[in-house]
Amino acid sequence: MADVPEEASKDLVLAEALRWGVSRLASRLRAEQPGSSRSLTRLAASVLANLRHSGPLTPSELAAIEGLQTQSLTRVLNELEEQRRIRRSKSEVDARRQNIEVTEAGREALREHVRDGNAWLAAALRQTLSPAERGVLQIAAGLLEQVAEAEVAVDECRGPAQASGQVEGAAPAL
Repeated sequence: MADVPEEASKDLVLAEALRWGVSRLASRLRAEQPGSSRSLTRLAASVLANLRHSGPLTPSELAAIEGLQTQSLTRVLNELEEQRRIRRSKSEVDARRQNIEVTEAGREALREHVRDGNAWLAAALRQTLSPAERGVLQIAAGLLEQVAEAEVAVDECRGPAQASGQVEGAAPAL
């Protein structure tokens, strides 16, 4: 990493630590979800959460957020609509487009789905962190949302050798 500036190197270390922390927290939150009585799949819960936070979205917008092809969401969206947890409507701007919005039943299903994990997290925050540390996490939560929304090309994050696919001392990729 001799050609990577010191700040970029520190950012990579931070990125690794942050990924590990977020991953461990996500695993723990999943473990705190109710077992067999859980009525939402992880994808269905994510779709409902994105609709709750963002407002109505098109299927292609939802797919992009989830990192999926639009067709991959079809079954989940159909199930959520059958359960009356989402509502589809024609776009007022373009009749060929659908808007999808979360219903009150969807909001309630999402609240129920995350209730135990949120209760555990709130208790863990209270028991392990000072009020000042919890304040820092409040700020960090907003910053994490900003990072999640960032439109950054991967090549912008790499040094010149990595961006071109070459690693120092390695043969060029075919």
